[in-house]
Amino acid sequence: MLYRLARTALFQLDPERAHDLTMKGFARVTGTPLDIFYRQHVPHAPVEVMGLTFKNPVGLAAGLDKDGECIDAFGAMGFGSIEVGTVTPRPQPGNDKPRLFRVLEAEGLINRMGFNNHGVDNLVENIKRAKYDGIIGVNIGKNKDTAIEKGKDDYLICMDKVYQYAGYIAANISSPNTPGLRTLQYGEALDDLLSGLKEKQLALAEKHNKYVPLALKIAPDLTEEELVQVADALVRHQIDGVIATNTTLDRQLIQGMNHAHEAGGLSGKPLQSRSTAVISRIHGELNGKLPIIGVGGIDSAVAANEKFDAGAEIVQLYSGFIYQGPPLVKRIVKSYLARKAAQA
Repeated sequence: MLYRLARTALFQLDPERAHDLTMKGFARVTGTPLDIFYRQHVPHAPVEVMGLTFKNPVGLAAGLDKDGECIDAFGAMGFGSIEVGTVTPRPQPGNDKPRLFRVLEAEGLINRMGFNNHGVDNLVENIKRAKYDGIIGVNIGKNKDTAIEKGKDDYLICMDKVYQYAGYIAANISSPNTPGLRTLQYGEALDDLLSGLKEKQLALAEKHNKYVPLALKIAPDLTEEELVQVADALVRHQIDGVIATNTTLDRQLIQGMNHAHEAGGLSGKPLQSRSTAVISRIHGELNGKLPIIGVGGIDSAVAANEKFDAGAEIVQLYSGFIYQGPPLVKRIVKSYLARKAAQA
């Protein structure tokens, strides 16, 4: 009820302004008595993924806390993991505004943010200040003005700087809002990137005496053949996990709705079935060789269970969290525990 009232007020504002005000509010009140308005007890439901122990199988997806400014606030809401970013080597403003739109009829969002962030050094300092005791993933990308053929260098710079502070690192090559980025998902470009990242990961593991898992975030718009090729590359390069999926460019399910014509990636409920299908297909191709983190349109415990049934070991929330609020985290975790008990 409380979140519904807050959402009603926030949804009167421009989406990006509402987001910024909310994040500033979280930053101010976290750790004070006022955080009682969103702090909640979520049952302990540990899950082993990529050699890490997650407090529960519900994580915050990248993109909501790009700069790691509110890690402790999201921790207070009960998230079992928090993925910050996407972060780039240098600060950048992102694309021109407006760049975030609500598709209210479909409980969806369209964004063309363009990796707006304050740079990797700022993110590292925010992680170092956080008191959250769960898994922090760091989602890394390339600067818009870095040529695509030099893109690998940006990923390696970010990886080097975040390595010792990250629970895991996710390479984002699937955002539709940075020109040319999705071309890194294919063929020789993908092999070159993954081999470079793996080599860097192993060197940093030796340097810091700590192995930090590496995951790849993929798009929901890959063809069947492309998914097979991605799965093969992930296994060959011994990548530790895959995050499926990012936002979609497809507008088929929201034709005629308000803002449906806007450029950018569509997330939320319209992505639900497509992302689940991708998870199922890549799960079949990987055959248990590496774990899948499921994300895309999860707005209920039922939707989360569909991701688990398709092959995801943990899930992440973004748009569903915007529409449903913190109680969604608890509902999914409780349902997960009930399913586990029934299967025992």
